[in-house]
Amino acid sequence: MIAFEEAKQQIDAHLPAPRHEQVALADALGRVLAEDVRAHRDHPPWDNTAVDGFAVRAADTAGAGTDTPVTLEVIETIPAGAMPSKTVGPGQASRIMTGAPVPPGADAVVMVEDTTQSGAKVAIGEAAAPAENIRPRGEDVTAGQVVLFAGTTMKPAHLGMAASLGRSQLMVTRRLTVAILSTGDEIAEIDEPLSEEKILNVNSHALAAQVVEAGAIPLRLGIAKDTPEAVGAGIQAGLSADVLIISGGVSMGDFDFVKDVMAELGGGLGFWKVRIKPARPLAFGLIGQVPTFGLPGNPVSSMVSFELFVRPFLRRAMGHRVTDRPMVDARLTEDVPKRAGRRFFLRAVVAREEDGYTCRTTGPQGSGMLTSMVLADGLIDLPEDAEGPIRAGTRVRVHLL
Repeated sequence: MIAFEEAKQQIDAHLPAPRHEQVALADALGRVLAEDVRAHRDHPPWDNTAVDGFAVRAADTAGAGTDTPVTLEVIETIPAGAMPSKTVGPGQASRIMTGAPVPPGADAVVMVEDTTQSGAKVAIGEAAAPAENIRPRGEDVTAGQVVLFAGTTMKPAHLGMAASLGRSQLMVTRRLTVAILSTGDEIAEIDEPLSEEKILNVNSHALAAQVVEAGAIPLRLGIAKDTPEAVGAGIQAGLSADVLIISGGVSMGDFDFVKDVMAELGGGLGFWKVRIKPARPLAFGLIGQVPTFGLPGNPVSSMVSFELFVRPFLRRAMGHRVTDRPMVDARLTEDVPKRAGRRFFLRAVVAREEDGYTCRTTGPQGSGMLTSMVLADGLIDLPEDAEGPIRAGTRVRVHLL
């Protein structure tokens, strides 16, 4: 039985190198960019107006005010999407719409609210300063500049920027496929007729949702009965995926065959117990070149072990720089029992108060009590050597879920 950090290190030692693929811009959200994206031209590509109004020579508006307007000749109208055709000379102005290029000769734009137009004349009611209401060429991006860097996790703003650069396709890291195999004679699918001795296949659905949330692609393999042959066939079916998760069958019972079958298939079993609670029976190793996680059968243990070990592994293998959940310090609002010798991860309700975060457990912490995960905002992380009770008011570390 090994420590939490040692288990993490052994798992990380088998990270596969990220692989890349080109996808449509619409499919790049949440993916990790695998190339630097450069601007092929300035953005904006020309000086343009930030407001609707009139492009003028600032010097022509000197002294203009509400009671002393300056009258200029309107020589053209420039809508967005059109280029100006005339040069603004002394005593002249061009009507201009937001985003349109500023015409030659003009060095300022007066907002339409500060003007009154009558036919081919406009009265300017406020003096303009040079460059006022003008967005200069290249204000946002200059030609040749790296705008999006490889390693960036693509968010909506990144997709918008890529669109502004004319990129309909992007090179990103490939999403991993994750096969999920449940084991146990007592497990039934949720749409099967349910007999008294059966329980429903919770883990397959919860783990598949966790895989999706992590950014990978789940492949649900169904249920393997508690025989070496059935477990072996299920594992073989999962070896076409990038990662295999086996739920149940990794403890020390008479019908827990996963460890033995992994060994028979040539799997290098790194460990199968970790000094944590919940999720002590946790196995990891390679079957061929496929990283394989054996997670506990209890639903809470399964979900917590995925959070702590599988999710960071998947995200790191897909090129994400941020792989772990955010951590905060929080003040306990209740006493918490704790025995030394194992690192505890308690499901918690987290709140933000004026003086910082507070936390309390979700209630009873049994590894089969799925309500403790339903209610949880975080996991209280109590060190292996800590011995309780941990008193209310103690500052603890919490993984925010």
